[in-house]
Amino acid sequence: MKTASVAEAKAHLSALLGDVEAGEDVLITRRGKPVVRLIAVRDEPISRFEMTALRDFVMAQPVAPMNKGLTVAEMREQEIL
Repeated sequence: MKTASVAEAKAHLSALLGDVEAGEDVLITRRGKPVVRLIAVRDEPISRFEMTALRDFVMAQPVAPMNKGLTVAEMREQEIL
């Protein structure tokens, strides 16, 4: 992966975009710390493997507890809304 500072990226953006289009990722840093990574946009659809991994990730996330407050229908019945 190629690395460039913000100043270098500003001065050589066209060349960096060419590198990205050629398949190389570019990491842009500010004061030596990573800020952003440039990657090429993919034209192909998301693979079945990626969709499965995404589903597994989403399903592994904790479910937030239900709010014990009134529902909109209950608020309307009580003329709160």
